[in-house]
This record gives sequence, structure tokens and C-alpha cells, in this order.
Amino acid sequence: MTITSETTVGAVATEYPLATRVFARHGIDFCCGGGRPLGDICAEKGIEVEQMLAEIESEITQADAPEVRWDEEPIPALIEHILGTYHAPHKEELPRLEAMARKVNQVHGAKDPQRLQALEDTVIALRADLEQHMMKEEQILFPMIASGRGGMAGGPISVMEMEHDEAGAMLRRLRELTEDYQVPDGACNTWRALWVGLEDLERALHEHIHLENNILFPLALSE
Repeated sequence: MTITSETTVGAVATEYPLATRVFARHGIDFCCGGGRPLGDICAEKGIEVEQMLAEIESEITQADAPEVRWDEEPIPALIEHILGTYHAPHKEELPRLEAMARKVNQVHGAKDPQRLQALEDTVIALRADLEQHMMKEEQILFPMIASGRGGMAGGPISVMEMEHDEAGAMLRRLRELTEDYQVPDGACNTWRALWVGLEDLERALHEHIHLENNILFPLALSE
């Protein structure tokens, strides 16, 4: 592998897509924080760079088939992948997660009122922001890029990147509120499903934002 301690985590995720599994296991932000060197991230996490590289190589060698290198695919194909793999599922999952967050707070709020109310509020805000964000991408930015006018999309892309940062902050808040998605003792099935669903959303959003911040947007601006 052509990875060193100076390689950014976004570049690693782009060149070796299966590395995102390793980053997810270690709670490494490879989307909004994709511009940071791997060595700095490993130092913060208390992990040797060599160990991280060994884990990435293990994921690659054990894979049944190589992952798609989206930086080598046509831009329209990447956009269609983002829409089908992330936008559509997010639109289905976000209302379900909000309903569960409301129910858990309504039924169990007395057990931890401050935390469960903050969690409900964060899920509601994240859903509202993401739905508005995806609508702007689908109606304005993606058609602009797909038509070959990505080089003129610097303004809209900057706005989308700012909104990605805001979504990333809410994901970090949810992880804090759920104590890294450790299900509390005695949690009901809905509570458990909410924790699992939010952690799955975090993983999907990290991949989603990575594809846009680190691949789609640079490709579009280079046109």
C-alpha cells in the first residue's frame, strides 16, 4: 500500500474504500475530517500507524471482491450511487429514527430526562437539516455537476461542505449522548433498535459525506 503517516485519512478512504471499515471501528472521522494526516489521527487514538495499516491490509485481502474506486468512475455514475445508496435510504430511515426517539423519551424520559430530551432534539434537528440538504443537492447542485458545470459550483459546494460539518457535529453529539451506543441495562426493544439505527446512520453518513467531500466535489471543481 502507498500509505504513509502523512497520507490524509480522506485520501486513504478514497484509494482503499475498505479502509472505511477500519476507520469506523476506531471512531475515525474520514469525511468532514478527511484532510487530516493518518499519523496525527493514530496518535490521538493511541494506535500505532503500523497497526492501522495492518488492519486495512487485512480488510483488503479478506474481501471477496475489490470495492469500487469511485474517484475512477464517471461523475454521473457516482451521483447515481449517492442518490440510490444514501439519499433514498436516509429519507426512509430518518422518520423512523425520529419516531423511535420521541417514543423512547415519552416512555422512559423520567429515567434520564436531560439526556433523552437532548437526544430527541438532536435527532429531530438532524432529520430536518439532512432532508433540506438532500433536496438542495438533488434539485440544484447535482444537476449542475452532472451537466458539466461543476467548475462553476464553488459557491453551492462550499455551502454543502458547511452543512456536512454541521451534520458531523450532530453525529458526534449523538455518540456522546448514547455513550458510544452502549445500550443501557433494562432498555426496551425500541430503545435498543434506536441505538442500533443511529449507529448505522452514523456509518452511512460518514460514507456518504466522504464520497461528496473527498471525491465528488473535488472532481466537479476540477472540470
